Formats: sequence, C-alpha cells, structure tokens
Amino acid sequence: MARSPEPEKRSALAAAAVEVLQREGTDVSMARLADALDVKRPTLLYHFATKADLVQHALVELLSEQAVFVLARIEAHDHPIDRLFAQMQAVHAFHHGREGRIVFLTQAIAATAGERMSAILEAASHVFEEHRKAAVARVREGIAAGTVAPCDPDALFATCRALTEGLLVQRVMNGRDLGSIHTLVWEQLLAPLKIVAPDQRARGGARRARPRAV
Repeated sequence: MARSPEPEKRSALAAAAVEVLQREGTDVSMARLADALDVKRPTLLYHFATKADLVQHALVELLSEQAVFVLARIEAHDHPIDRLFAQMQAVHAFHHGREGRIVFLTQAIAATAGERMSAILEAASHVFEEHRKAAVARVREGIAAGTVAPCDPDALFATCRALTEGLLVQRVMNGRDLGSIHTLVWEQLLAPLKIVAPDQRARGGARRARPRAV
C-alpha cells in the first residue's frame, strides 16, 4: 500500500518551492526545482506530481491561514456591515508587506495549470465559501430587521471582494497605503448601509460609526 504524503513535509516543500518559483520563474523544471530544494526529484514528485499541484497546495495553505486570521477579526463585531468592513481590513492586514505571495500564487496557477485553472481556483476559494454564504445571510437578516439599508447582499459582497483583491495588487505594484481607501470605502459605500436601532441611538449609539479595528 502506498504511503500517504506527510502533511507537514508537503507544506514545507510547497512553501520553499514557491520561493524558488518566484525567484526563477514558473517555467523552471521539476528537476531544477528539486535541486534547489535539496531533495531528489522522485521525492518531490512523490509529494507533488506537477508544479500545478504544488502551487495549488501552497495557495490553499495560505488561504487557510488567512481564513483563521480574518475570521478572528470578524468575530469581534456584531453588525453585518461592521463585519464586512472588518473582513476587508483583516485581509489587507494579513498580507501586509507580503502581498506578492498571494498575487504570485494566483498568477502561477494560471501559468502552470492550463485547463485545470478554473477548477483549481474554485477549490481554493471553497475555503471561504461557507463563510460568504453565512455573511450574506446575516446581511439579509439585517435588512429584514431594519439594521441594514435595502441592498443586494450578493452584489455587495462581490463588490467588496473585488475591492479587497484589487487593492492587494495595487499595493504590490505601487506600495500605496490603504488607510485613505479604507476610509473612502467605509464612508461612501458601507456606512450608508448601516442602521442602528432607535433604542441604541437613544443610548448614544452612532448610526454610521466606523468599527474599531482589532
């Protein structure tokens, strides 16, 4: 019976291999990759049959780490709009100074996976799919309860996701600080959707107060 690849060794190999691919390019051979990692080619192929498999593993690992970090930040807030804004801020905080990793991995999938690219990216994004569905449901419940202004929750989340991912790319390209952009997104897009119940306003709650970053 074939042995199952050791998870910790696979993860370590994938992380190290991605650094080599970033440095030398995605067209590097598996033989050269194994040499750079100081392992035998059969050992590398035992863990990853192709570069696409290797990059996919590294991407899913990174997104799983991101999920743990981001969800912890989100859970500090109750209002669905606050949670959505916290998600954007947390993703950018998680990748701060290391945006090149996620951008490179996404590009590497396109370069190595060929026709498998769509399926691989879909599998990677599955890490967040259950959270997305639950978050959309929270917004719908907020609309019904009168704490969120009427809107299309799916369109709202798609817009915030596009902004979140696009800003990561911008920060890689020009190193721009995102603080002013976060302020604009909050004040012009998200705050108008946040409604505080009358009893909260009576206790001094601000209708559009920006949630505190944690």
